[in-house]
Amino acid sequence: MGIQYRDLAHQLAQKIYAGELGAGQRLSSLRQFAQSQQVSLNTAKSCYELLEAQGLITAKPQAGYFVQPQALAVAVPQHVDFAVTAREVSNLELQIEIQEASIHDQMIHLGSIQLSPNLVPVEALRRSIQRALKHSKPEDFLYSDKQGHRRLREALSAHWAEDGIYMAAEDIYISNGCMPALSVVIQTLTQEGDSIIVPTPNFNGQLQLLASLNRKIVEVPAHANGFDLNRFEQAMRDSGAKACLLTANFQNPLGFCLSPAEKEKIAQLAAQYQCYVIEDDIYAECSFDLKRPLPIQYWDRQGYVIYCGSVSKSLSTAYRVGWFCMPSRLNHLRAQLLTRHVAVNTPLQLGLADLIYSRAYREHLNRLKPCLMQQVEQYRQFLIQAFSGIDIRLNQPKGGYALWLQLPEAIHSLDLYRYAQQQGISIVPGIVFGEEQRYKNCIRLNAGHELSTEIRQAIECLANWTRRQLDYVVLDSKSA
Repeated sequence: MGIQYRDLAHQLAQKIYAGELGAGQRLSSLRQFAQSQQVSLNTAKSCYELLEAQGLITAKPQAGYFVQPQALAVAVPQHVDFAVTAREVSNLELQIEIQEASIHDQMIHLGSIQLSPNLVPVEALRRSIQRALKHSKPEDFLYSDKQGHRRLREALSAHWAEDGIYMAAEDIYISNGCMPALSVVIQTLTQEGDSIIVPTPNFNGQLQLLASLNRKIVEVPAHANGFDLNRFEQAMRDSGAKACLLTANFQNPLGFCLSPAEKEKIAQLAAQYQCYVIEDDIYAECSFDLKRPLPIQYWDRQGYVIYCGSVSKSLSTAYRVGWFCMPSRLNHLRAQLLTRHVAVNTPLQLGLADLIYSRAYREHLNRLKPCLMQQVEQYRQFLIQAFSGIDIRLNQPKGGYALWLQLPEAIHSLDLYRYAQQQGISIVPGIVFGEEQRYKNCIRLNAGHELSTEIRQAIECLANWTRRQLDYVVLDSKSA
């Protein structure tokens, strides 16, 4: 029964959060549910009890189980349209300032997207690293293969194959996290002054990386459900860009997940226009569905998709192990890749390989997904409650734990960011997620930590400042 009842509870929870099971709706009886799912009565009972403990359903004597009202709803952020042109990334100094502030250990962390230490399987990691050292070979303590330790590359290949993603160990390069992987690939495929296509709003860290590498960007408007593939194709055809940088699964900050048809189309366009897709799939294992979504790379037939990722978002930001996977058509670039590439700590590689082979990593993911889904929804509900009376819009991610909050037009997120800093609160203002201050009234928040009393108070602090600012706007308009 172990994992099975949690899987069933996770599936029902998804339907409740998505509105497929409405408030007050009666669920099947325990016996009916057990029969329909082909499980034991005890498994069905444990499933319902877990949902009841999570506050999603309630039991009524002599009547059965019913869906609890899921409180408040709010519209998703509005789509911002703009012309597609090549340009340099601005605000580099502000980007760096915000990045440094987001990891300050004295701040309340609503800014940097990272998991709570309480969600990290510390004991399993410790055991894996100890086992890896115990069974290591003498050559493991010499200079390692710059492509990455063979055991980890084979472990990742086997791990992904369970999810239907087939990648040969020979094509995998181990890196010190996802951003170093992206940096190596971008520098190898493009030159300074070249343009990279990115949908915006887009992860500010990627924009900062492109700015530091002196690459221009061609922005394509993104929205709650993805981005316009017609505009994307236009950018590929007309902009002269040599590559695009995409996150198809739970994009930061909007949280969308592209459909299989859209991913297949992107892979086809990449081959048609010979424009490489650098795919950052760092959030795929943080899906709210137990089944991991496939990457764009799955549909790549011509070798124009470079697959990148790491365990930073699914395991720990402190575990600096990532990867990029090069298709065979780029084998001639191997020497350039290894010249730019920095070798990764061998004990960490072997520890992660052990975590995968021991099944501890898979078990961690199975526990993490329902926890994240519930935690993100708790944040959403509290944000809607805290900003009650204010015209806000809020994304509803399908995975990951980034929240994109759109405030009234009169609010400038940089002012809110400065105020939050003074109060010891870290947030990220929307203006660094694209150009021309298009997202100046938006902020991105991290929902990776438990919704503690301290974080609740921080959110209320942001909401109260917003109310005061809106009051000033009303007073100014009356005096005018």
